[in-house]
Amino acid sequence: METMAERPKHDGRVKIGHYVLGDTLGVGTFGKVKVGEHQLTGHKVAVKILNRQKIRSLDVVGKIKREIQNLKLFRHPHIIKLYQVISTPTDFFMVMEYVSGGELFDYICKHGRVEEAEARRLFQQILSAVDYCHRHMVVHRDLKPENVLLDAHMNAKIADFGLSNMMSDGEFLRTSCGSPNYAAPEVISGR
Repeated sequence: METMAERPKHDGRVKIGHYVLGDTLGVGTFGKVKVGEHQLTGHKVAVKILNRQKIRSLDVVGKIKREIQNLKLFRHPHIIKLYQVISTPTDFFMVMEYVSGGELFDYICKHGRVEEAEARRLFQQILSAVDYCHRHMVVHRDLKPENVLLDAHMNAKIADFGLSNMMSDGEFLRTSCGSPNYAAPEVISGR
């Protein structure tokens, strides 16, 4: 992890490493995500800001480390890319691929059902990414439309590996996690 201090830019915007932070893209339990722009190239990124004190108090340091470890390992066209992690005394900044199309969930809410051919294409992309994860012995554990992002060409990108875990051949993961709205009935009933 790199250590680079957070510095205000002359126009009042915050600069982290070589990136100037802009608008907030989303807010979650552990922090927020802002759009960032490389100050020399203009390349857009998404910067996930995680407050150290908050992740310690919520006892999720292991989850964050696991997410970083897994994203560093992955190189797949349908999994969000992690470019860099910047550490300051108060925060971690995960510099990731910027995906302009938003969440699949929001797309479905706005446009209604997805046409069959488009749904098939998206599903194949998601399956390809899940297969890649499984071949690398990683289980996402919270796959849902809110964690599938869409790029400008409507390609799927799996994001948010915070609940992911490593698996071993022939062994089941014993804990359930993720979003109850998307859990299998046998998981909810405890079978």
